[in-house]
Amino acid sequence: MYDQHDKTLRFFRVFNMIIIVLLCLTIILPFLNILALSFNDGADAQRGGIYFLPREFSLENYIEVFQQSTIINAFGITLFRTVLGTIFSVFLTAMAAYALKTKTLPGRKVITFFIFFTMLFSGGVVPYYLVLNELQLTNTIWVYIIPSLYSVWNILIMRTFFQQIPESLEEAARIDGCSEFQIFIRIILPMSKPVIATIGLFNAVAHWNDWFSGSFYVRNSELKPLATLLQEMLTSQQALSEALLQNSGAYAALDKITVTGDSLKMATIILVVAPILMVYPFIQKYFVKGVNIGSVKE
Repeated sequence: MYDQHDKTLRFFRVFNMIIIVLLCLTIILPFLNILALSFNDGADAQRGGIYFLPREFSLENYIEVFQQSTIINAFGITLFRTVLGTIFSVFLTAMAAYALKTKTLPGRKVITFFIFFTMLFSGGVVPYYLVLNELQLTNTIWVYIIPSLYSVWNILIMRTFFQQIPESLEEAARIDGCSEFQIFIRIILPMSKPVIATIGLFNAVAHWNDWFSGSFYVRNSELKPLATLLQEMLTSQQALSEALLQNSGAYAALDKITVTGDSLKMATIILVVAPILMVYPFIQKYFVKGVNIGSVKE
C-alpha cells in the first residue's frame, strides 16, 4: 500500500516538474527569440529562420533607438515617475491599509465599502480625462503620479497582510507610549517587507511600462516617458519601412534597410524589459512571500 502511494507521489512530482519546465520554456524561448532578433541585422531578419541566436550580429537596432535626441530625457521622465510614484504609492497605500485594519476606526466598514465600490465601476476615458483636465494635471509630469497613488486592490492586499500581524505587538507599543504613526513606522512597516516588495514591484512595472498616459494626457514632447516615446518611434519606423517597400520594390528595399519595424520592435521590447529583469532578483525572496499573502490563516 505504501509502495503504491510512493509510486503515485513520485509520478505526480515528475508530472508536475514536466509541466513547470514546459511553462518555463514557453516564456524563455520567445524571449530568447526576441533577444536574437534585436541583435540581428534588420534586412537579414526579414528573411526569417532566426530562432535563438543572431545570424548577422548588429547593434544598429539599438543605435537607432539611442540616436533619438529625446531618448535620454524620456529615460529621466520614466525613472522619475517610477521611483517617485512607487515610493509615494506604496507608503500612502500602506497608511490607508493600516487605518482600515484598525478595529477602532469609526465607520471602518462603511469606508471600506465605499473604497471597494470604486472597483466595480469605471467612469470611462472621456470623464476621466475631463477630471484630470479640471484638476490641471494634463500635460504635466504629475499626471503620471497623482492619479495612480492609490489602488483599491493593493489596499485590500496590504490590509489582509497587516491583519496577520499580532495585535499584541501594537498594544505593547501603545503601553510604551508610541503613537499610531510610530507603531506604523517602527513595527508595521519593518514586519511587512514581503507585501511592500510585492506592491512596490507591481507599481514599478506599471509605471515603467505605461505608454497610454503619455499618449493621451500629455502633449509636450519633453514630458513623454520612455514607453510612449519608443511606441511612437516604432510607429514611425514601420511607416517608413512600408513606404520604402512600396516605392523601391521589395527586394531592393530589403538590401537598403538595416533597421526594420520588426527589428526595432524587438530592440524596444528588450530595452523596456531589461531594467525590470535586473531589479527583480534583488526582491525575489520578498516577492515569493508576498504572493502567498492570505493563503495561510492561524
